[in-house]
Amino acid sequence: MAMLNIVRRFKRDEDGAVTVDWVVLTAAIVALGLVVMSAIRPAITGLSNSIATEIDEADKDF
Repeated sequence: MAMLNIVRRFKRDEDGAVTVDWVVLTAAIVALGLVVMSAIRPAITGLSNSIATEIDEADKDF
């Protein structure tokens, strides 16, 4: 009878399911962040190159 109670308690316990939900949600957020970074990387690179060029030209004037 004690074994049957343990099985019933295990069946009702939902702590593991909540943990799995959080892991899936966190993985989705990380994946979304990586997709966004790969989408905006060319623009960031171009902007940083433009800034570097402006700084180099300003440095030549001094």
